[in-house]
Amino acid sequence: MEYAVGYESGISYSLGIFLGFCGWLIFRVVIPGLYTVDQNERGVKTIFGRAERLGSQTTLEDPTAQTLSEEERPRYAYPQLRVIRPGGPYFRWPWEKVTKVSVAIQTVNIGYDPESPTANNGGEMLEAVTKDQLNTGLRGQMRFSVSEKNLYAFVFGIQNPIAHVMGYFVSILRQRIAVFEAQKQGQEATDDMFASARVQGVSINDLRKNLSAMNQHMEQECRSSVARYGISLDAALITGIDPPHEVESALAAINTAHNQVSSEISLAQAAADQKIVQSRKAVEISTMRAQAEVQMLTQLSDQLKILKGGSGGAIENYVRNVKLKLYAQASRVMVEVKS
Repeated sequence: MEYAVGYESGISYSLGIFLGFCGWLIFRVVIPGLYTVDQNERGVKTIFGRAERLGSQTTLEDPTAQTLSEEERPRYAYPQLRVIRPGGPYFRWPWEKVTKVSVAIQTVNIGYDPESPTANNGGEMLEAVTKDQLNTGLRGQMRFSVSEKNLYAFVFGIQNPIAHVMGYFVSILRQRIAVFEAQKQGQEATDDMFASARVQGVSINDLRKNLSAMNQHMEQECRSSVARYGISLDAALITGIDPPHEVESALAAINTAHNQVSSEISLAQAAADQKIVQSRKAVEISTMRAQAEVQMLTQLSDQLKILKGGSGGAIENYVRNVKLKLYAQASRVMVEVKS
């Protein structure tokens, strides 16, 4: 009897330990291991600190790597990771870690500095020097998003990818502004992006008149940011260029004179176009009249040929009838008298 009671107590004790272990396992392993991924997020799992990869595939096999030069390709050869798509719940073991990244489109000012928020007038205006050594202020915005095609570069490859992308963008923008010069009259265009820009003046005016071309150039130059840093630049929009105060009045005078000259040129071109149209109409009317006269003479010739080939005296009667008609219209007739 005592043996049965001890046996039952041992079973109860073992069952309690088992149930306690199961409870600990559920609350410390199962429940913390469940997670979800939102619609605007992507996840990357690491196992003992190593990211889960897609075999030996690298980002050089992706079409985004075509924007890299041959020298840059070995430098930015990142492994492709297994991306956790939105949904769930998913499960991870305690030795696994999931890093979630937002892929939503973000908008920042072009003067934004992640490492120094107070720089560039609090991120509102970026300074750059033009070709004629004028310090200008640039205002605008830039939209970007994290690319799931190169999450390794964004999560593991770079310590602060936003700062890298902003520095890359600012360096390209300042370099373009420093060397930018609008095409002059009679000069062959050496850059397809600015082939239609043919204005004269100081570089600030040139930049203001070619903001759309500048924005297109920046988007084209920043396409390699996906392969470099795992960030896709959706759009770069420069909205304003502020000149120094000491040259602002001079620029206003130059713009006024340029607008007046452009207006005079437009009026002269319109007057010349109108005269050309009138001349073409006059030539067309004269041509039609000449064709009508020729057609009338041709018909008269054909009719005379028919009369000449008819019965005798038909042509003489035709001439007599024409003369009588002319006599009826004439107020005075001069008749030659034969002596």
